[in-house]
Amino acid sequence: MTTPDYDTDFYAWTQTQAAAIRAKDLARLDIVHLAEEIESLGIADEHAITHQLERLLHHLLKWRYQPTHRSPSWRRSIDQARRRIEDRIQRSPSLGPYPAQRLPLAYRRARRDASLETGFPLATFPEACEWSIAQVLDEDFLPEAPAC
Repeated sequence: MTTPDYDTDFYAWTQTQAAAIRAKDLARLDIVHLAEEIESLGIADEHAITHQLERLLHHLLKWRYQPTHRSPSWRRSIDQARRRIEDRIQRSPSLGPYPAQRLPLAYRRARRDASLETGFPLATFPEACEWSIAQVLDEDFLPEAPAC
């Protein structure tokens, strides 16, 4: 039986590789591609955290700057993003510092998204995030509307 090729039938390749690992059949293992796939799993977790952090910051900005538009769906989105970040970190505690590392990038993207969605000029939103990562991830934190 020929081993399925990584590039031509990925699913079949994964099944064959899993069987080879379980059987401890080192000769059938495609070490180069297995290493790449394992690394990509970690990168996927990083991307998921960054995406949820962007989503969370986007909604926190809208919450703060559009107080008359606040809705249960915004609050639900804020809560869901926080939970999804928390879930990833609970599964992989070594990712604990990652949200703080990604905060500047995620905020920059969320700021732009908030400007595009609200129609407010980009300058409406502070250039740098005014909240600590602890506040952003705190399930009870919601920013107040700016004073007029």
